Amino acid sequence: MDLIELKQQARAAATRRRRAVAEIDDGAAASAVGDHVLDAIDVDPAAVTSGYIPIGSELDIRSVLGRLRRRGHTIVLPSVREKGHPLVFREWVLGDALVREPFGTLAPPESATQHEPDLLLVPLLEFDREGYRLGYGGGFYDRTLARLRARKEVTAVGVAFAAQEVGSVPHDESDERLDLIVTENEVIRP
Repeated sequence: MDLIELKQQARAAATRRRRAVAEIDDGAAASAVGDHVLDAIDVDPAAVTSGYIPIGSELDIRSVLGRLRRRGHTIVLPSVREKGHPLVFREWVLGDALVREPFGTLAPPESATQHEPDLLLVPLLEFDREGYRLGYGGGFYDRTLARLRARKEVTAVGVAFAAQEVGSVPHDESDERLDLIVTENEVIRP
């Protein structure tokens, strides 16, 4: 079986696992993840932090984004420019209007100010303790992290339910590793 097939099978299983755990979560996981993020990450209060608006069963991190904003962080959300390109990041404040983009994501409109993030809170389908994540297959975060890391120091933090952990995520040289993974139970430092 080739890597593409392996990843497709892993995505299907990971989606089912995440959906099952999200259905029984009462919001406590997101709160615990937020506490762990704030305790574990020592980032300049003036940092630009990228988050995301959850789709489907993704962990909802909007409350931690609000807490980071109150600490002085500029909050940005990713925007898909086009297939095969890195993400761009536009400033967002809770309550600002969002537009629907490809893949069902929500992002600030093109009129919002663009920034390059210093800290990225990254959604995922599954992760392993080596820092590899399985995303949705578009490669957007991998291309984005490679581009940002070539320009400056950034911290990429996977945020997930603990149940999304697997022994080993299928990966190759194009897959960028996470610097940390934060779950409701712990902070994992690959």
